[in-house]
Amino acid sequence: MDQGQTLSRLLESYGTDPRKRAVAAAVGAIAEASIVISELIGQGALAGITGAAHGASNADGDVQKDLDVKAEQTIVAALKDVPYAALASEESDTLLMGDPQAPISIAYDPLDGSSNIDTNMTVGTIFSIIPNEPGVAPFSAPGSCQLAAGFVVYGPQTSLVITLGDGVDIYTLDRTAKEYRLIRERVTVPADTAEYAINASNHRHWEQPVRDFVDECLAGTDGPRAKNFNMRWIGSLVAEAYRILTRGGVFLYPADQRPGYGDGRLRLLYETHPMAFVMEQAGGGASTGRERVLDLSAKSTHQRSPLIMGSIDKVQRIVELHLDPSAASRTAPLFGRRGLFRV
Repeated sequence: MDQGQTLSRLLESYGTDPRKRAVAAAVGAIAEASIVISELIGQGALAGITGAAHGASNADGDVQKDLDVKAEQTIVAALKDVPYAALASEESDTLLMGDPQAPISIAYDPLDGSSNIDTNMTVGTIFSIIPNEPGVAPFSAPGSCQLAAGFVVYGPQTSLVITLGDGVDIYTLDRTAKEYRLIRERVTVPADTAEYAINASNHRHWEQPVRDFVDECLAGTDGPRAKNFNMRWIGSLVAEAYRILTRGGVFLYPADQRPGYGDGRLRLLYETHPMAFVMEQAGGGASTGRERVLDLSAKSTHQRSPLIMGSIDKVQRIVELHLDPSAASRTAPLFGRRGLFRV
C-alpha cells in the first residue's frame, strides 16, 4: 500500500469522460464537507453542537438535531458546483433538482446516528452516486446501478470508506494537512468472525427467521454453529459497517411487527443501497432477508428497507432461514418460549 496516496490523487486520475469527472467532483465535494463536519463534531459544545433537538422534523418524521441541520447545509453548499441532476437527502422533503442533463444524481444521509451526538459516540455521513438518464425519473433504478458509494465515520479518527465499483478503500483524515490519506486498500470482509449486531430489545417483535438465527448464535458451542458469538450494538449504521469491514461479522436491522417497521427502518436510497454496494464490493453480502438489496428499486425518495449485511456465510444463512423455515434448528433456550425471556 502506498501511504502517500491521497483521495485527491485518486480522484484526479479517476477518468476523463463527463460521468467519471462528475463522480470525482461529487466524492471530492462530500469529502471536503466531511472535513468541516468533522471539525464541528470535534469542537462539540464549543461550536454550538450539543445534540439538542433543533425544533423541527426531517422528511421522515425524525426529530432533527442541531448537527443534522449544519451537516445538511454544509453538504449542499459543497455540492453547488457539482454537475448533478438531483439530490436526495434524508433531511429534505423533496428532491433538490439541478441540471436534468447532468450525468449523475446523488443520494445522501448527511448525519447518520445523530441520536449519538449528545453521548459523544460515533456518527457519520453516507452517500450514493448513480447515473442520470435524461427522461428517466431520478433514483428509480435498482441499487446495482450505483457508480460510487461510501461513508464517513466521525470517531476517534475520521475515516472515509469508498468504492468506485472496483473494490473498497479506506482513507483517514490527516487533520494537519486537511487531506484524506489511504490506510487500507482492497478491503475484504473477514469471513469467520463470531460477532453479530442487532438490537435485542426488539426480540419480541422479530420475525421467526431472525429469532432463529440469533438463537443459533446464543447457543454457542452447543448449537448448530458450534462456536461462541459476541453481540454488538452501537446504534450507528456507519460504525457498525466500519466494524464489519475491519473485523467481520453481521449486522441485522430487520423488518418487525412494530407500527412503522414492517418494511424495516433504514432508508433504501441513502442508507441500505450504498451500504450494500460497499459490502458486496468488499466480498460480503447484503440482503433484506428475502431479496438482494441491490436488486431493489425505490418507489419513493424515503422508502424504507430491512438490511442484513456482513460476512457472506452469515448473510446467506439468514436468507436461508427466511426462505426455508424448516432449515432452523431451534435448540437455543435463552429466547425460547420456556426460556428466560418469555414471548
